[in-house]
Amino acid sequence: MQVTSSSSKYSVKHYPDNIRKWQKEGNYFYFYTSETILEVRIISDKIVRFRYAADGKFQRDFSYATSERLEESPVNFGIREFEEVFEIYTDMIRIWIARDNLRLTITDTEGRIINQDEMGFHWQHYLQKGGKIVYCSKQVQEGECFFGLGDKPTDLNLRGKRLENYGTDAYGFQKDTDPLYRNIPFYYGLHHGIGYGIFFDNTFRTLFDFGHEREDVCSFWARGGEMNYYFIYGPALLQVAEAYTKITGTAELPPLWALGYQQCRWSYFPEKRVREIAAEFRKRQIPCDVIHLDIDYMEGFRCFTWSKEYFPDPAGLIKDLAAEGFKVVVIIDPGIKADPDYDIYKEGMEKDYFCKRADGAFMEGDVWPGKCVFPDYTDPKVRDWWSSLFKDLLDTGVRGVWNDMNEPAVFEMGTFPEDVRHDYDGEDVSHRKAHNIYGHLMSKATAAGLKKYLMPNRPFVITRSCYAGAQRWASVWTGDNVSEWDHLWLASVQCQRLSVSGISFAGSDIGGFIGEPDGELYTRWIQLATFHPLMRTHSASNETGFNQEPWSFGSKYEFIVKRFIQMRYRLLPYLYTTFWQYSHYGTPMLRPLAFVAQNDEHTYNRSHEFMLGDALLISHVEAPGMKEKEIYLPAGQWYYFFNDKLYEGGQTITIATPLEEMPLFIKAGAVVPNYPNIQYVDEKLIDEMILNVYYSEQPTRSTLYEDAGDHYGYKNGQSNTISFKQVSDKQQFRLKKKFFGQYEAGYKKHRVLIHGLPFKATEYVVDGKVFKLNARNFAVGVVKVALERKFEELIIR
Repeated sequence: MQVTSSSSKYSVKHYPDNIRKWQKEGNYFYFYTSETILEVRIISDKIVRFRYAADGKFQRDFSYATSERLEESPVNFGIREFEEVFEIYTDMIRIWIARDNLRLTITDTEGRIINQDEMGFHWQHYLQKGGKIVYCSKQVQEGECFFGLGDKPTDLNLRGKRLENYGTDAYGFQKDTDPLYRNIPFYYGLHHGIGYGIFFDNTFRTLFDFGHEREDVCSFWARGGEMNYYFIYGPALLQVAEAYTKITGTAELPPLWALGYQQCRWSYFPEKRVREIAAEFRKRQIPCDVIHLDIDYMEGFRCFTWSKEYFPDPAGLIKDLAAEGFKVVVIIDPGIKADPDYDIYKEGMEKDYFCKRADGAFMEGDVWPGKCVFPDYTDPKVRDWWSSLFKDLLDTGVRGVWNDMNEPAVFEMGTFPEDVRHDYDGEDVSHRKAHNIYGHLMSKATAAGLKKYLMPNRPFVITRSCYAGAQRWASVWTGDNVSEWDHLWLASVQCQRLSVSGISFAGSDIGGFIGEPDGELYTRWIQLATFHPLMRTHSASNETGFNQEPWSFGSKYEFIVKRFIQMRYRLLPYLYTTFWQYSHYGTPMLRPLAFVAQNDEHTYNRSHEFMLGDALLISHVEAPGMKEKEIYLPAGQWYYFFNDKLYEGGQTITIATPLEEMPLFIKAGAVVPNYPNIQYVDEKLIDEMILNVYYSEQPTRSTLYEDAGDHYGYKNGQSNTISFKQVSDKQQFRLKKKFFGQYEAGYKKHRVLIHGLPFKATEYVVDGKVFKLNARNFAVGVVKVALERKFEELIIR
């Protein structure tokens, strides 16, 4: 063991010495120094876990992040011994382990460095609080960029940043506020066109330094626990993202209505006000699927209750709203009011389900109901109990739950003191270890309850705090933002970052939670949020009395807002298909430009542009009165959505930004499916699926996924995957379609709209039958053809 001394006893750092022996057990390799053990687990040819025991003994191998379905792929792997190093090899990478200090170098099969230790693994005793502070330092490669880490409100490229994971109620956060609500210890590195990822699975307070302290060193460490991380090789960043979800799990498909527009306020009450809001949406024909109820629906802020004054007949209200196409989502916080007449408090006390301090006293703190106690969600018995509490709520017709204040947040104290004890699934730990997964496990228990009592319908859960892997059961929003233009950029960056951190089902409080937006800011925010997977307006209107509904800013803005919400509903088939890709493959729904053009250095520091799925490229308008904006388009050809003008990629262009438009581009060759206009999901039977096809001379592929939009039949084959291939040239457009699946969709026809044909078309051919085009087949810049759903090939010439 090597020791570096310091004048402070708290800063003595320890390093591994030379390897004394090694052994192989299946796909595990163990390397022993005088005190330290390195475990190398080969999970696949691209995924490897590294785990260090600083004092020669591993801690319990347990994780709240990893998927129960994490499978080790059979790969060709082995080990070779050399004088100075060991080499572990797979078909894709080489892992070089230095004999004298366990330092790692990971290369591809051609010897190019992917990731390399600087000092590598080291540690120091945490004399103040116990255990060890565990470190790992890596060399920053030339030109290296870093991405990921969840909801950090800062530049997409994290190079030069130092950031922390310790879930925090960051009311009114600003740019570079850190830490925030979520704890996602996963990041990407990109250099020389090579992408990789590192997932540091440690629930203690974790810190990451991407060349901030020393510009040539990237390091990560935790104030407790074990140095335990997964290395993921791409080389494509999107491949890294997909592999990360193999480790932490993929999302289930949500109910389709959860991708519709959602309206929320702190708070809509009494019942009469909720009915007025719902009626106004339908009267104005502004699409909406969900109305949220904040804490004032409860009796004295007691969770799982209804206010007798404000909501005397919740089941009747929800039934009436359902008849108008609205789903109701209610908020549930972790704080349980300390009230001996409150059944849930009494039951939790009798069963000893609430968190306690180190000396045995209950963890008590003030939240909305006053003095509260808090369930220990790290105890599986408590999670089961919590899940059972949702039955009555769901019996009234509630269809979704919104978990808030679960960092956990406590008034005046901020959060729990570190001496609070937790079961941690049988381990008995302090809050130091459990803090970052408290809200994570609350939302897991919530989702389990909804899934049980809503069956066969799919659950919908939103959570404010979580840990890596929460995508398996929850969506998120970016927290208590502010009605300022800077927060429009933050909303875009945070949702992009969450998406590539495994949590695509994310959105922001449209218009800002704190303060009052003007009509222009609200309109521009709606435009951006149209392309975020979670689309919800939410505001703290109880503080100001200001209304923040789509019609609150006057007819000029209402008209534009309505158009974009209608666009959202037309795009639901595309959005749902993109969610299916995310659910099935783990592919992020929102993709920063660096993730779709990682060999183009111009994309590395771009944060304004992003892609939604395979075909849509979006940027927001970030300032009042903005007349035009510079947009960087990656390689390829791109159609401007509002006029079909075609642009060559690989350059910066300038786009006019009148209030009724925003920078929105469609990738040439794409097939973008659309619904007709609807007011809410399942308003009516869809009798025609519209296919917007954008001409390209390059062969392109697109996908449409469809199922019932709720229930679990899709897991038993009741779904369709429709593949489109466009193979066109300057004289002929050609679209081929292949159909896979057993789901009986309601529609029988397609209306195909072909954009950008470079020739004058006179006829079309459907599965070998020739038809003449007439005036009804033409619109400005578009050729329109009505086809049976079963068509297999369309030719236009």
